[in-house]
Amino acid sequence: MSTFTVRQAVLSDLEALVPLFDGYRQFYGRDSNLGAARDFLSARFNHGESVLFIAQKGLAPAGFVQLYPSFSSISLARTFILNDIFVHEQWRKKGVGSLLIAAAVEFARSLGAVRLSLSTAITNQTAQSLYQSAGWKRDEQFFYYHFAIEAQSIIPPDLAHKAAQGR
Repeated sequence: MSTFTVRQAVLSDLEALVPLFDGYRQFYGRDSNLGAARDFLSARFNHGESVLFIAQKGLAPAGFVQLYPSFSSISLARTFILNDIFVHEQWRKKGVGSLLIAAAVEFARSLGAVRLSLSTAITNQTAQSLYQSAGWKRDEQFFYYHFAIEAQSIIPPDLAHKAAQGR
């Protein structure tokens, strides 16, 4: 029986990552869209905007974790946001999530980061148990707020008005 391996993903892993990433989005209630998933991940690779690790069983992709770099002004140090973690349903409860988290922690540590942060759905008890068993602590000091920014037209209002009038 082969074991799971975890390594930093590279652009040539894109096609293996796309169905996992699409599955992750579906887990959170989004419609499947392999093209959009491919485009999103490709942009992260091409712009160096994230670090991904892929877990595999043999050659089969089993899961992934995606980190976004950030910084702490207070600590004057690098941090990472563990933004996405997903294990294919077939490989859950087999230690894959723990391996992915361990790889993320070791990567952040190797770059001198002082913290990894994540958020998860309040109802996702399975993930919360995984994080707590890996030594993560739920924040008791800060509330997190979000501000939704609606999509804006890239056409300036005066040109949009002229275009609407047929000019």
